[in-house]
Amino acid sequence: MQYKDFQKTKEPKRPLLKNCARAFFVGGIICVIGQAISVFYMYFFDFTEQTVGNPTVATLIFITMLLTGLGYYDRLAQFAGAGSAVPVTGFGNAVISAAIEHRTEGFVQGVGGNMFKLAGSVILFGVFSAFVIALIKTIITYLGGAA
Repeated sequence: MQYKDFQKTKEPKRPLLKNCARAFFVGGIICVIGQAISVFYMYFFDFTEQTVGNPTVATLIFITMLLTGLGYYDRLAQFAGAGSAVPVTGFGNAVISAAIEHRTEGFVQGVGGNMFKLAGSVILFGVFSAFVIALIKTIITYLGGAA
């Protein structure tokens, strides 16, 4: 009990409101950039609102990976906290950071083996969920056609 009281006196106060504001604004700016990319693809490449999502997400992940490789995204993440980790850009950063960290171990065992440690579970969950939804839709369609 005495240690907890001592620890509280020595622990630096975190600027909670300031951190939340940073996360909110940086996350919002990332989302505005994503919306601008979507509008760009719809205007110049004739995507529809239903089909523009995939190229927009891929572009955001590519930009994040490029900025992480150049060392800029880490500075943004230090400033923004969760505001840069929650959008899809956090996924791109997680993939490329692991690859950069283990590049000295070689391309196969280092980069390839460690790149999807964190992101692999996300990809696996997405693929498995898509399979289950497709299976349910197929069963419902089959039962609906048989009746």
